[in-house]
Amino acid sequence: MRKSYGQFCPVAKAAEVIGDRWNPLVLREMLYGNRYFNDISRGVPLMSRALLAQRLKELEKAGVVVSHEKETGKGHEYVLTPAGEALRPLIEAMGVWAQQWGSEQIAPEDLDDALLMWGMRRRINLEAVPAQKIVLQFDFQGLTKGHKTHRSWWLVIENGDVDVCQKDPGFEVDVLISADLSAFTHVWMGYTHLNLALKQGTIYFEGDRDLVRQVPTWLYLNGEWRYGMGIDNSASQLMQTNKRVAAECNEISGA
Repeated sequence: MRKSYGQFCPVAKAAEVIGDRWNPLVLREMLYGNRYFNDISRGVPLMSRALLAQRLKELEKAGVVVSHEKETGKGHEYVLTPAGEALRPLIEAMGVWAQQWGSEQIAPEDLDDALLMWGMRRRINLEAVPAQKIVLQFDFQGLTKGHKTHRSWWLVIENGDVDVCQKDPGFEVDVLISADLSAFTHVWMGYTHLNLALKQGTIYFEGDRDLVRQVPTWLYLNGEWRYGMGIDNSASQLMQTNKRVAAECNEISGA
């Protein structure tokens, strides 16, 4: 049973919904548009499926999620209610805060190549991708979880669909991306500029020159961090305002 703070304060009541561990991440996945249990689970790979089921029930009881049985009769579809959708600015604001103040808090144990690939899958700039089938291979080094130090993934983009493969799908690779996992994660999150990583050799592209040139636009690697985090323009403007205020405060302090 969800614990109460025992206070009528609105902040306490909001914290009872989004303050429990994993709840903000479950809501993040649903705000991304994931509506099925397996899809939500992929976005929170370290969360047990039993706990996810429990949290979804609690969120439904709180009135921010509603579930419907699938047409197939197997499993459920989870949809945000208007109250749940109204939490979007709060979740986005958390991302804005971390983008500005938390970039140094990504520890090696936080790195996850599977989570990174899943995040990229749902944030491909499909409007910029050519009509042809595109196959991207990612060779990541510097993995810290488990015993493997490197692993390969494939993204297959065709007709508006994006598939993630951990085994070679057997298609000709258009662009090979070799990268240190930490470096690529920081670039995709917008913490490090792609050009710097390319100069340092921590990210390397190989393939058709024209396609290589387009890849950063497809994957939002040019600093468009808000697309990777699911942050909208208003949140981006908030972050820019915070940076400007901080800069002005520094100028005043140094005067």
